Amino acid sequence: MSTWLSQLFNFADYGQLFSLLINSVIAGAILGIVGGLVATFVMQRDLAFAVHGISELSFAGGAAGLLFGIGVVPGALGGSIVAAAIIGIFGAQARRRNSVIGVIMPFGLGLGILFLSLYPGRTANKFGLLTGQIVAVDDPKLGALMVISLIVAIGLLAIWRPLTFASLDPDVAEARGVPTRFLSLAFMILLGLTVAVSVQIVGSLLVLAILVTPAAAAMRLTHSPTRVALLSMAFAFVSLVGGILLALGSSIPISPYVTTISFLIYLAASAVAALRGTSHRSFKVHPAHSEPHHEGDGHESLSHEDHVDHLHDGHKHFQHGDHVHEH
Repeated sequence: MSTWLSQLFNFADYGQLFSLLINSVIAGAILGIVGGLVATFVMQRDLAFAVHGISELSFAGGAAGLLFGIGVVPGALGGSIVAAAIIGIFGAQARRRNSVIGVIMPFGLGLGILFLSLYPGRTANKFGLLTGQIVAVDDPKLGALMVISLIVAIGLLAIWRPLTFASLDPDVAEARGVPTRFLSLAFMILLGLTVAVSVQIVGSLLVLAILVTPAAAAMRLTHSPTRVALLSMAFAFVSLVGGILLALGSSIPISPYVTTISFLIYLAASAVAALRGTSHRSFKVHPAHSEPHHEGDGHESLSHEDHVDHLHDGHKHFQHGDHVHEH
């Protein structure tokens, strides 16, 4: 037991190790913020399965980069963008999208295994693509991660409002002239970029811990998309930075630490939600506003067959007599 504990938690020469691996901590902090932001739309648009599919082709691209000497980062980026484009173009509908992902996943995993089997280099490089590698973030990779993260953040901010509208009610958004297909493809490309840089830290098998679990935990605590995004970024940041700090002196890959912290945060959020009597996708009912929503009040309206929803503070209101349904 003591041997296991010394492998899991070893803080000897911790200060020296921290100074040597400061790039990994910085990379984790950046990825936590950007990944948590992207995770918000992953959950809103029900793309958890797509994250896994993209990560498999990112793994194949990274393995190809190792084998052919072009580098893990360019290879992983290429694989992620190809997968994201295929899913975005051919998987507009959920059922068709899942079929496309189901085809891509085993193909990407098979290619990755083939490339790694042919790669003559160190075993640690092969294993790191799957489970993450704390020492893999050198200055060039940190620079690439910063640039890609900035591109993703700027891209998301540029399409935030229409993407939120299209995610909440795609049919009404399309009827209102919102370019939903373009937004879907644009977000898939941004997701692909995020998956590619996430693979460098946590590995392709466990990228869901950064791009799904934080937002899932946040949605247990609030219904507001703005608050979900803020909490998701905080949870992803804590999971990544905390996992890296725990893994610094151990001989264990980083991913178990990150995924365990992320899972514990989700359990805690679920416990709080249970105590508060809330759920992931429940309606909230509260007294009507003193000034009911009406045409021209500045709030976006979503017309349905039997009622009209009004977008208010990031969620939808439906006036019903003397009270309001919020969802």
